[in-house]
Amino acid sequence: MAETTGRRGLSPKAYEEIPGDQYEPYVPAEKRILEFSWRAVLLGALFGIMFGAANAYLGLRVGLTVSTSIPIAVMTVAVYRAFVRGGTILEHNISQTVGSASSSQASGLIFTIPALFLWGFSPGVLKLLVIALAGGLLGVLFMIPLRRFLIRNEHGKLPYPEGTACAEVLVAADAGGSQAHNVFMGLGVGAVYTWLMRGLTLWPRDAWAKVPFLPKGQVGVDVAPALIGVGYILGAKIGLVMVGGAAISWLVLIPAIEIIGRSMTEPLFPETVRLIADMDPETIWTRYIRYVGAGAVATAGIATLIRSTPMIIASFKEGMRGLRRRFDKTAVAQAIKRTDDDLPFNVVLIGVGLIVLFLAVMPHVFGFIESFTVRVLAAILVAIFAFFFVTVSSRIVGLVGVTSNPTSGMTIATLLGTSLIFAGLGWTDDMGRVAALSIGAVVAIAASIAGDTSQDLKTGFLLGATPRRQQTGELIGVLTAGFFVCYSILKLHEAYAFGSAELPAPQANMMMLVIDGVLQAEIPWRFVLIGVGLALVAEAFRLPSLAFAVGIYLPITTMMPIFIGGLIRKLLEGRQPTQQAKEEVREQGVLFASGLIGGDGIMGVLIAFWAGWKGIPQGFGHEWMGSFAGGFALAMLVLLAIFIIRAARRSFSA
Repeated sequence: MAETTGRRGLSPKAYEEIPGDQYEPYVPAEKRILEFSWRAVLLGALFGIMFGAANAYLGLRVGLTVSTSIPIAVMTVAVYRAFVRGGTILEHNISQTVGSASSSQASGLIFTIPALFLWGFSPGVLKLLVIALAGGLLGVLFMIPLRRFLIRNEHGKLPYPEGTACAEVLVAADAGGSQAHNVFMGLGVGAVYTWLMRGLTLWPRDAWAKVPFLPKGQVGVDVAPALIGVGYILGAKIGLVMVGGAAISWLVLIPAIEIIGRSMTEPLFPETVRLIADMDPETIWTRYIRYVGAGAVATAGIATLIRSTPMIIASFKEGMRGLRRRFDKTAVAQAIKRTDDDLPFNVVLIGVGLIVLFLAVMPHVFGFIESFTVRVLAAILVAIFAFFFVTVSSRIVGLVGVTSNPTSGMTIATLLGTSLIFAGLGWTDDMGRVAALSIGAVVAIAASIAGDTSQDLKTGFLLGATPRRQQTGELIGVLTAGFFVCYSILKLHEAYAFGSAELPAPQANMMMLVIDGVLQAEIPWRFVLIGVGLALVAEAFRLPSLAFAVGIYLPITTMMPIFIGGLIRKLLEGRQPTQQAKEEVREQGVLFASGLIGGDGIMGVLIAFWAGWKGIPQGFGHEWMGSFAGGFALAMLVLLAIFIIRAARRSFSA
């Protein structure tokens, strides 16, 4: 492929803030090579099923999931080189596009559905499957008309770190030379580091330090290599805004809550058992600051949507023009550039309409609602909230990546809005609870899938893929992985039970508290409104309010390494004497950072498989060498090392 394109890597314009139509992709628009093949789709679907199940367990255990685009891309290249031969870079891209949809489906489901079991209900696989498919398809469909504006027109402004990293990994495997050296070096360092830290648990993932003279004030850093890589790709400016939001939470709000509440003799709502004086900073953050963050994310999201209104209107007009061109023989004769060819707008309109109609007609999707009118209202709420948060999510992941996408914050905002409507209509019984949660689940999946789709489309934009092929691949990925993810969730509940020490399902517990709080008029609005105010202040000072709000909502341990990664990039580039030297350092650093993200992701997925197999999510412990599963995991590590070494050797000699 490198010989065909005459290129040894991505164009330097991949990182420059230029009009998207001026960017030259790795595979030129006028060149047509094999892209959408049955082997790529099948391989991606198989990887998606495996990684979706692994992410379901990981999320139910610790409340987060990992992005699988880069691991699937690397494993696709490995399988092609071992068994297929002759695959193209765009085939590899289709495989990772199909496969990565599964992890996003898992995220939306595990953050919400366990609450049904905690309430005592037992939804079957059919109900879960309908929710999973409806949310996944809506996320992909709503993202189709947004691609040109978020991916192409915002090129250079929204870096989409994981999408860019995935493109660099695929190009490195294809082009070879020094490009491959930096990426594969990062892959090796990231994988080995994560193996030692999370697999053998030789040192803790988080490091904390107390801040003097601040009651319960502390700062921390997650030493995961992927977050450092994300920060390097994002740069220091965005990293500073995000860590500033985290500092507000951990160095201002938590100490303030401690000072105000230390003399209280009763728990401060929404906590009903423990006194603030008895809480550590992490508990205060969980019980109070998460509501502040949810209010900030929702407000910043609304502000983003308002600013995006011209883009949305233009997107709709462009789609309608596309419909008219389908009936205009002159327009049809004018070929659309391959790299700008999306699925037709009528696919979006018809698809969304059919999903809304199906949700309204299908009994018991929203629980115990017998009234068709009420089901129609619920389906319309799904479409409205899904469209809103698809737009917000697609922009957020352009800044922080899929792994740090605050899907739970957007879900909380959806549950707040839906529960308020239901409370106003008097639906405060089990019907209202289940319906609100089901709506939130569909929206959570849609927002999560849209984030993944955005990253994949960014990868395709940089590589020169055909958008309609990727969008079709995303739809296939949603359809193929949905059943297996839902089945895995049910089996995990049968084995361990949600809410147990093995599967605490922390995010679902939060969703349950939000719904019960609103329907029973017990939501801590004071904390939600604090978040609203902070987001409005950021808007007033013309700060990137969404990045600031994400910093408030996510732990400071996540934001600190992102800031450190951006600071490293700024320091390295600042030491270079010429602009050309700065560009070389930036390119080499981004390649290495892309490898760090990929290596961390690959090993994270392997550890998730181990956790699902042996039920030891903390790591491999000291018994791993003597067990069959430990031997399997070691064999996988050896195979990964062999692949990296062989790929690097081939690349160096290319």
